[in-house]
Amino acid sequence: MLSSAEMSEARQRIAAAYDPELLRGAGHRLIEQLAAHLGDVQASRTAVLPWREPAANVAEAASWLERSLPAGADGTQVLRHFSQLVTLMLQRGQNLHDPRYVGHQVPAPVPLAGLFDALGATTNQCMAVYDMGPWATAAEWCLVERLGQLIGWPRSTFAGMATHGGSLANLTALLAARNVALGDSWEQGLSGHGRAPVLVAHADAHYSVGRSAGILGLGTAQVERVGLDARRRMDPAQLEDTLRQLRGQQRPIVEVVACACSTSIGAFDPLADIADVCQRYGVWLHVDAAHGGSACVSARYRPLVAGLERADSVVWDAHKMLFMPALCAFVFFRDKALRFEAFRQEAPYLFDPAAPGMAEFDSGLRTVECTKRAATFGLWGVWALYGQQLFADLVDLTFSLGHQFYERLQAAPDFEPLHEPQCNIVVFRYVPRALAGAPPTRLGQFQLELRRRIIESGEFYLVSTKINGIGAMRTTIINPLTTPEHLDQLLDSIRRHGAALLGA
Repeated sequence: MLSSAEMSEARQRIAAAYDPELLRGAGHRLIEQLAAHLGDVQASRTAVLPWREPAANVAEAASWLERSLPAGADGTQVLRHFSQLVTLMLQRGQNLHDPRYVGHQVPAPVPLAGLFDALGATTNQCMAVYDMGPWATAAEWCLVERLGQLIGWPRSTFAGMATHGGSLANLTALLAARNVALGDSWEQGLSGHGRAPVLVAHADAHYSVGRSAGILGLGTAQVERVGLDARRRMDPAQLEDTLRQLRGQQRPIVEVVACACSTSIGAFDPLADIADVCQRYGVWLHVDAAHGGSACVSARYRPLVAGLERADSVVWDAHKMLFMPALCAFVFFRDKALRFEAFRQEAPYLFDPAAPGMAEFDSGLRTVECTKRAATFGLWGVWALYGQQLFADLVDLTFSLGHQFYERLQAAPDFEPLHEPQCNIVVFRYVPRALAGAPPTRLGQFQLELRRRIIESGEFYLVSTKINGIGAMRTTIINPLTTPEHLDQLLDSIRRHGAALLGA
């Protein structure tokens, strides 16, 4: 037990750390530093990725833990040290706001979204029960209603909730489908269901689908992959053949997972045709629309997700094409009656049995997470500021740039586009004259090595993938500040680094 003097000293140190005036000073410094940084990044005055080996960053991060200020440091010292830490964090991070970032499906968020997020983080607006995060709950609820109507469902007929990412959203939807398809599996497990239940999925479905099957005890071996058409979309005819065979084998079918769009090349499945097949067989249709769901906000690109409204469940990530900071994803159920199907548990220490009507607003009853951050503050704030038009502009611009980049690749004799894009994801190979006629494995390995050289140079950031087992380069044009001129520069950068790699 602390002595009175020790308690007094501890309280003084705590009070100094909680001082609102300290926050005011730090906040001013942070905004100035962050604004200057974004200005440099958006003008490409820095490397896209300031590449360092992991061990170097870990060692430097550890060294700063040893440089913490002595107890009792005054406010001036704290602010100076704070600014140093902010500078370091900005210098060492990935620069998503650089228009030369064309990598993973992680956007350059609308900057003000980060400030709305900071509100929730600083005041720690937690969600699990309504009274711990009343405004966070209200913001989530109205966004669920708005986005669900954009999917195409009538007001108040559906249900949804925010989750910490699309993987948890997919898991939640799969869990609900499993419980509906297998009845007592929540309580009794899977042992009493005869032949092993199966999950039917798009051949290029996100890895979280197979991971969910493993987590839920279905087993990754019970994920039946449906063949794709020439555009790498789920083939409805092959889906029908798969379901027919499974029914003939008396295998319980948990759900069908379609994509809008696939992570690999951004292919949008023909959802209306797939829904027809699922309806004939009485099978739950889940659509992973983490990336492509945002086509719903665009009049121009809404046809890409025609039939989405017929899905039984839908995943839609705001931290992709709604340009929000991670993590902010949504899972929706077309039938509102299914909103409590995923989880069945009691926790009277948390959920008030004296107020059963509050269950509608206690998110912990419907999500994997118990405590959940106010994930929707950024989206709610930006939507309340700018309305739907900003989001439509972001989708329209970046999707259109994907098509423009494809046209540039088509026109370049030393590049091979591997598909006609439907959105802002474009996959291609660089095939210089020296590699014309090279074995596919050699050409594929060259793409992977070349990509590594480019990102370590800091000139551009793009990623790699494999198509039919052969390496390729993959871009997601997800920064709205990217221009056609930047795309031309990317091709030049690839050519220059490719020549160096070949020893030319």
